[in-house]
Amino acid sequence: MTPLDPNQLPPSAFVFLIATVVKMLAIFTLYMVVVAYTTLAERKVSAWIQDRHGPNRVGPWGLFQVLADGVKNFMKEETMPGDVNKPLFILAPALAFTTAMIAWAVIPFGAPMPTPWGRIDLVVANMPIGFLYVLAITSLGVYGIVLAGWSSNNKYALLGGLRSSAQMISYEIAMGMSTVCVLLMAGNVSLTAIVAQQQATNYNIVLISVAAFIFLVSAFAETNRVPFDLPEAESELIAGYHAEYSGMKFSMFFIAEYANVITASAMFVTLFLGGWDIPFTTWDNTGQATVLKSLATFAMFAFKLYSFVFFFIWIRWTLPRFRYDQLMSLGWKLMLPTALAYIVIVASAVLALDASGIARTSRLFWMAMGAMNLVLVMILFVILDRGRVISPASSRLQRADVQRLRAATDARSTLSPGETH
Repeated sequence: MTPLDPNQLPPSAFVFLIATVVKMLAIFTLYMVVVAYTTLAERKVSAWIQDRHGPNRVGPWGLFQVLADGVKNFMKEETMPGDVNKPLFILAPALAFTTAMIAWAVIPFGAPMPTPWGRIDLVVANMPIGFLYVLAITSLGVYGIVLAGWSSNNKYALLGGLRSSAQMISYEIAMGMSTVCVLLMAGNVSLTAIVAQQQATNYNIVLISVAAFIFLVSAFAETNRVPFDLPEAESELIAGYHAEYSGMKFSMFFIAEYANVITASAMFVTLFLGGWDIPFTTWDNTGQATVLKSLATFAMFAFKLYSFVFFFIWIRWTLPRFRYDQLMSLGWKLMLPTALAYIVIVASAVLALDASGIARTSRLFWMAMGAMNLVLVMILFVILDRGRVISPASSRLQRADVQRLRAATDARSTLSPGETH
């Protein structure tokens, strides 16, 4: 029997503790830098879309604009309105910021790295219930927004907080239901196991595209991004739930928003795009672990992650905002029923394939699931919807009603100023 390479063995308890502390510091530092430069990326991409230059005066290509903004926010005066609930007013931005930060702890971002002291997993905490942990922690973020709106003693801030809570509750259910299909495919709630399942078969975005779409829409709603930015609707609520905040407290809400965008992107990549897996090759997940594999898979994860962040930014500067009735109707009348029906269909298909003795890692299994998925996508988007529901500009009026209203408008426009019907 060939002896095991010590680099492939789990580390000792002491090494595990030291490695965990190092990973926490490294990930937190890198996460904050990435969040900061995501704000710059948003300004650059929006400028590109609108044919502008964007930030370009502070440092080469405007790269130091982030540092200038950070110094400005630290030096700005912190205002404290007289009628606020001071403890909760201070707690709210810290709560929103903290929940956005710690959700990253269980997301794997690369293949295990061999060291002289044992194998180090590239995840801060490889929890067996990592998937449930992310859902639980991200659900707590709404408390920071609601507390900010209520403690400000401002009617606009309160309305923003109430809108956000209603919106996040509405779409959180659909998001949770969409991820049940991922659990049915993987048979496990560990994010590492979900990545391994996609490496063995095919990416979930190919096998369960409807669940990926529901998760995608819900992620936009959960992060209060356009077209779901009703809690911050400037034309209606001034600044929404953070209307009374200033200085660094004000900035913490924006840091939390971009952190949630990155976390949602990382979850989408992990659940539906194979995580750190390098597509079209098995080099990264076969054989012994090497440092090169760890670095290559980390680079691939970062590429997938920022591609999805770019999609977030692109949508913001492309689509208009939903009306509030459209937002609620989409969540409760379309997303939730579709997610529930899709769970039943996927569960039935997986159960039938298992009963037929088809292994989940076999080519036949994922070809059958992919064919079923293609049929369901065609039925849902081409036959049932046809652009009538999945569109912010959709109208409830029938064509005959629109023609009648246009005829009435034309008739009024032909009347002289003194004439009436």
